[in-house]
Amino acid sequence: MSGFRRLLETVDDLIVERPAVVVLAFLVVTGGFAVGLGNVSTEAGTSQFTEDLPAQRAFEASNEKFTPSFAPDTGTTQLIQSNRNVLAKPSLLRMLEAQQRLEERPSLRVVSTTSAASTVATTLDPNATSTDAQVRTVEEATPGEIDAAVRRAASNRSFRNRLSDDFNRPAARATGTVAVVQHEVPAGVSTDAGADTASPLASLQQRSQPVVDSVGGDIRVFGSGIISAEFENVIFDSLIVVLPASITLILLFLVVAYRDPIDLLLGVLALGVTLVWTFGFMGLAGISFSQILIAVPPLLLAVGIDFGIHSVNRYREERVEGRAVGPAMSRASRQLLVAFFIVTGTTVAGFASNVTSGLAPVREFGVVAAVGITFTFLIFGGLLPATKVLTDRVRERRGVPQFSQRPLGLSGSVLGAVPALGMAVARRGPALFLALVVVLSVGSGVYGLGVDTTFSEEDFLPPEDTPPYLEDLPEPFRPSEYTATRDVNYLDEEFTAAQGETVTVYVEGPMTRDYALESFDRAARNPPDSFVTDGREAEVQSIRTVVRAHANESASFRRLVDRNDVDDDGVPDDNLEEVYDALFDSAAGDEARRYLTEDRRAARVVYTTEAGASQEAVATDAGDVADRYRFEAIATGEVVVFQEVSDVILASAIRSLVLALSATAVFLVLVYYGLEGTPTLGLLNLVPIVLTVTLLAGSMRALDLPFNALTATILSITIGLGTDYSAHVVHRFADEYDGTGGVFDPLEAAVRGTGGALTGSMLTTTTGIGVLVLAITPILGQFGALTALSVLYSYLTAVLVTPSLVVVWDRARPPGAPLADRPGRSGAGDGDAGTR
Repeated sequence: MSGFRRLLETVDDLIVERPAVVVLAFLVVTGGFAVGLGNVSTEAGTSQFTEDLPAQRAFEASNEKFTPSFAPDTGTTQLIQSNRNVLAKPSLLRMLEAQQRLEERPSLRVVSTTSAASTVATTLDPNATSTDAQVRTVEEATPGEIDAAVRRAASNRSFRNRLSDDFNRPAARATGTVAVVQHEVPAGVSTDAGADTASPLASLQQRSQPVVDSVGGDIRVFGSGIISAEFENVIFDSLIVVLPASITLILLFLVVAYRDPIDLLLGVLALGVTLVWTFGFMGLAGISFSQILIAVPPLLLAVGIDFGIHSVNRYREERVEGRAVGPAMSRASRQLLVAFFIVTGTTVAGFASNVTSGLAPVREFGVVAAVGITFTFLIFGGLLPATKVLTDRVRERRGVPQFSQRPLGLSGSVLGAVPALGMAVARRGPALFLALVVVLSVGSGVYGLGVDTTFSEEDFLPPEDTPPYLEDLPEPFRPSEYTATRDVNYLDEEFTAAQGETVTVYVEGPMTRDYALESFDRAARNPPDSFVTDGREAEVQSIRTVVRAHANESASFRRLVDRNDVDDDGVPDDNLEEVYDALFDSAAGDEARRYLTEDRRAARVVYTTEAGASQEAVATDAGDVADRYRFEAIATGEVVVFQEVSDVILASAIRSLVLALSATAVFLVLVYYGLEGTPTLGLLNLVPIVLTVTLLAGSMRALDLPFNALTATILSITIGLGTDYSAHVVHRFADEYDGTGGVFDPLEAAVRGTGGALTGSMLTTTTGIGVLVLAITPILGQFGALTALSVLYSYLTAVLVTPSLVVVWDRARPPGAPLADRPGRSGAGDGDAGTR
């Protein structure tokens, strides 16, 4: 480790002897990163999590292959109407007038509109094919005629599906209805356009709302574009609420921690530089700021606060013993740079383990967080001490008073109370205490195995009801008005009969084989419970159903099918190429192309699922049905894709946890072997973190907090952040311990010297990150709560469990065995206390 020692001495000399040069260098680099701030863009929604997944690729291939090449792209908007009776004449007219006004606006590119009101009008007059004619028809009809038309139209399933579940056919009454507006959008926009507020569909939907509002207040616009707009808005709204609250709380605690305005200013400056470097890196690297990255600034603030408090506190310990600025900072920085290096290495390992995730946003989170923590180490290990040396020397020359030089956590202080409890336990019964800790850890870990895993759009949407404390905030902190969750919940609750999802089986292979259509029929028989059934078969749409439907309508085509139906079961077996050619050349050709490609090499089969079926059940059953085909087939669709994301989330969480633990263990063993000659200290450092992870897993299940796209990172993050607390205690103990004078004096010095700073750091970190519970989206609130909880657990295990671990470790060592000497150990390199 001689190279490391030389590097440590070089850095220390620069900080103490040439602090102005160090500060200038950091300012130059900051200017370079500031250039990247203007390139930071935002990205929102769920599409970023589904990229590159097999089910998503199959979904995209299915949409691409079964959309006519020269057909315009389309998108749909829903018009939700709710009142005492949406089937009354005034309500029907308002809906038809809304459709009419939308159609009259060329800029809204409306292709068609359909509604229950349209069906009632055409039931009254089959010749009323235009919206204008339908308005006149309803205007001229009496309420009794309208009620009769509603009862006749109710035999149509699609009409019933457009009405809420409380539809009463005899009374011709319902409290809700949904109309569909079809827009033509520029070519190249996919069916899920709306993943970005800049998409044409999102713009069309947003511009449709004022038009709809002009006919009355009981109709509202809903669609993917509205959801996407709220995805984007919630990022800004969350940041503008969370960051000021976080900064305010942090400042309050920093005032208590530093108790000196200049030290406070230096700490805040260092935090600001950290954020500039991190966001500048994102801009230069082309990484978009997504919802999951909202968690990065509070995490960096948390680690930066910890480093800042430890740096100033350790320096003050030396100053109160009478050492001058230079020797005091030299002694403090040599010791803390090692501790910061250990903390940074383990924290980076914890964050960087997320790069193994199968989800791109989680990988980006791991990269940005790891780079940000590295920047934090550089800034608080170099810039902050250098500015502290500069300002203190200026203060001494100018006679500026020091407001406080007393370190945190001295004996008798409030902040030192909890660490003192850990020492008391270590003196009286460390082995028994550790045995109880093991039982608690195992029990919590086993219980935590039942944590749920979820992924849905609702995770990223704001709650249906904005909390009153947010609505009462002044501008610009008051959040926007959000409606998407309200409308999603309304549709789920009031239209259950129509809310069943569909899943698609994408089939590849020669569809002209004799057994092709027979394979489709066999796959549809005896469907799983989550599929809607029609007798003993699944409710399905495929090339097979198109063949059957056209055979019922065309006598000539029916004869062709019969001639090639060898086993007389209604499914053609021979000459399928001829059957397909005849079908594609008929009036049913466009419908056939929705389910079979022109080259007859791929097909899609669409199954309807039960409204109440769980996402996991649907995805599992869809996979089982896909396995029934004699061709290569894969289940896809939104439900399947989202379930695949859930599976990837769980796998990523486990993989990241194992990788983070392994990397951290190896790193700590190597570092303590190199620095102290005792690798077991590295494992000692790791034990509190393992305990924290098991406690956190059990708490997640107890609090009903699932693994989702963001909280899946929490276990590896816990390792990264949590090691910080135990590392400071273990490293300070190693610095004080010589192996000859007993374990309690150096342990007491370590706990007393770091305990107060750790307590202050814990309080600022838990509150600084905990304010994420104020974020508009539930997923961020859950992440904030869990991160704050993990920091609290890390602190408690570090100050309560580590002392007992150290005592047991010392008893197992050969008597009188010292640790390796190194720079920064007590008694080494003090220098002249009277020089600067």
